[in-house]
Amino acid sequence: MSDLPREMEEEVLSRLPVTSLGEVRSTCKKWNSITKGESFLKRHMCEAAEGAAKKKQKQRKGIGIKVVMLLENRVSLMSVNLLYPSIEPIGNIGAEGVGISEIFHCDGLFLCVTTGEKKLLVWNPYLGQRRWIEPRSCYHIFDRYALGYEKKKKKHKVLRFVNNYDPRAKHRFCELEIYSLDSNSWKVVDDFTPDWRIELYQRGLSLKGNTYWYAHEKSSPGRTIGVADFLICFDFETERFGPRLPLPFHGFVGDTVTLSSVREEQVAVLFQRFGAPALTVKIWISTKIEPNAVSWGSLFLAVDMRPLIDVRFYRHAGSFFVDEEEKVAVVLQKDKGKPYPNKHITAYIIASNGYLKLVDLGQSRDFRRCPLVCSYVPSSVPIDSNLLHH
Repeated sequence: MSDLPREMEEEVLSRLPVTSLGEVRSTCKKWNSITKGESFLKRHMCEAAEGAAKKKQKQRKGIGIKVVMLLENRVSLMSVNLLYPSIEPIGNIGAEGVGISEIFHCDGLFLCVTTGEKKLLVWNPYLGQRRWIEPRSCYHIFDRYALGYEKKKKKHKVLRFVNNYDPRAKHRFCELEIYSLDSNSWKVVDDFTPDWRIELYQRGLSLKGNTYWYAHEKSSPGRTIGVADFLICFDFETERFGPRLPLPFHGFVGDTVTLSSVREEQVAVLFQRFGAPALTVKIWISTKIEPNAVSWGSLFLAVDMRPLIDVRFYRHAGSFFVDEEEKVAVVLQKDKGKPYPNKHITAYIIASNGYLKLVDLGQSRDFRRCPLVCSYVPSSVPIDSNLLHH
């Protein structure tokens, strides 16, 4: 193949899936150069678009849905079949040699938090680009992170904030700072005085460049009744948190509430009451979502899990996605007990007609972290023209 004209080499390589690009780039310097060139990326994106169009009809039937999952510190591209329920790995798109404990997806890029000593990595798996982000001073155990961008200039940024009391230091940390990938620097925001709180297990959802969280108003210690809950959004354009956004339910501390994106355009919210007589899972999808406004459609799905398998999704788990056409949800959970004697990662495929299918994704050896699923569309957006490519 090395004797082929460059254009023909590009044509052949452009037909490979995104999960194979890492291996191709490590094969030889020439292929590494070709697959990172502008003409190849345009050709590969065209091939991917044509392939996506051919698969669209199948996906409408719940076949061949592509998602990214974080399982046991590895990031993998998975194919989900809802018609004949199965979830199969397509390939590992993880940053090689890096253990990942958390991922935040935005616009084809990932913000990764590493295992062990906490470090931040921005990563474009499609381009094979990485950038390590050094802290302004240090990262904190209670830090929260998000990845987003300014809509007008499409400049990507990383948000870091903390608003927690550290019993070891006997001090409340309240900090907010923003890292710009364009300037390679942190900026401190001084007037960060939130009147709300976000539980440590709540993950943010990036949507259209901004990030949303499920939050509660601040209350006195031990108070759980009558505490308002809502969505809160960080707007990367204004670099500020927006107003409280209403939810289609009222939840309490301990209830399971998780967020997911739909078509990268709307927010889906999963809700399951803690200690309720019925273990009913409810999901709503927004009809409009902006940093300062939200409206909700009618109830998308409601399933009582008690007669099916008597499962309550853990409040720190419950990562999910929905298929609007099939009116089905896929929820990830770590299970212990029947039918598994040890902790296993399980995908629950549920529908409002009482349909339930369990897909075993393997035994879990990491007892602290829960599995995560999110959408992923390869992006040719460079992290920075001057960064080192690995």
